[in-house]
Amino acid sequence: MAIKWDKLTVKSQEAIQAAGQHAVENGNPEILPLHLMTALLEDREGIVLPVLEKIGVPTQQLLSNVAQAIERLPKIQGAQQQPSMGTALNKVLEQAFKEASNFKDEYVSTEHLLLALAQQRNEPVQLALAAVGATHDAILRALTSVRGTQRVTDQNPENKFQALEKYAKDVTDQARSGKLDPVIGRDEEIRRTIRILSRKTKNNPVLIGEPGVGKTAVVEGLARLIELEPQKVPARLRNSHVVQLQMGGIVAGTMLRGMFEERIKGIIDEVKERDNLILFIDEAHTIIGAGAALGTSSDAANMFKSALAKGELRILGATTLTEYKEYIAEDEALARQTGSAVSRGGGNVRDVLEAATGESFAAPVETLPKTICSAARPARATTIRSWIRSASSSNLSVRPMYTKPPALPRGRTVA
Repeated sequence: MAIKWDKLTVKSQEAIQAAGQHAVENGNPEILPLHLMTALLEDREGIVLPVLEKIGVPTQQLLSNVAQAIERLPKIQGAQQQPSMGTALNKVLEQAFKEASNFKDEYVSTEHLLLALAQQRNEPVQLALAAVGATHDAILRALTSVRGTQRVTDQNPENKFQALEKYAKDVTDQARSGKLDPVIGRDEEIRRTIRILSRKTKNNPVLIGEPGVGKTAVVEGLARLIELEPQKVPARLRNSHVVQLQMGGIVAGTMLRGMFEERIKGIIDEVKERDNLILFIDEAHTIIGAGAALGTSSDAANMFKSALAKGELRILGATTLTEYKEYIAEDEALARQTGSAVSRGGGNVRDVLEAATGESFAAPVETLPKTICSAARPARATTIRSWIRSASSSNLSVRPMYTKPPALPRGRTVA
């Protein structure tokens, strides 16, 4: 069977070239499956490592085992010669085309090469994979969870696989691991955000407020509620995941035309497959025009609009009022889908005191300065009095209200 090199993805071609280089460096007369396995394991940006890690394979140990097997291969001495492609590697490539056909893929990608390597019975590479639990069936199961239902229809499919893992962080997972502080003074905004997200249509709230008033804190509070107190959120939002999209990471490195669009399409496809995702975009106005300067036919906003209109995405944005008016409101189609705004102003006296002490107060606001507990250190009481005067005399945005400092000792009063 003649190998159709133009039907290999860019990553697959690079892996085979790297395999040849490994054969040259080790003085081997043939390029063998072991060299290809080494090249696949050294590719940190490909899909092979995530698939093997999904199985629980110790990849460094596997790489070491493969390197030891290569050391035992025949070597040639003297003048440097270009190694030829061995019969065993030809069989791997033929099997890879069959694996691609089974997936109904148009191109042979690196995951097809991995499946083919695991199929080479009694070959050193197959034995090395089996020794760490990477059998053909195990790889196939892991690949289904990593790749989903996406098909390889071009020569750069890796940009679409696990797009959210590369370009987003799960805020809900941060809440589960205790990395988010309790949120104070944002209950009303969180409730309004939950009501909007629970709608069937136009369920894309935008948090509007000046820098520092706590827009991101609302999102973190929502994530904490979903993860730690699910009984307080509607059934529609339970088991949801709030993931923060990193627009800078998506744009970074997209030097060639179409790379940005592939990444955005990969994100949209992954969100469609998992209907429990809420995309949080900080500085939401940046999606307008993002990618357009790279020579693409459309920006991120235009790519999101279609999915938003069909209800296939839920986006939670955050921006300032000025930027909302200048960018989002000017785009009528986008504004219709993200028109549910949740405004956020500065804090009040009660918010300041609760943030300063980590406690809730039921007493009237006027009596709080006299009854609040104070630290034994005078500096703490002076700081609290200063916050109270600032919040009482003006509508300042009180930044410390999102964090929970150590509670002050009970039984003291502010003088």
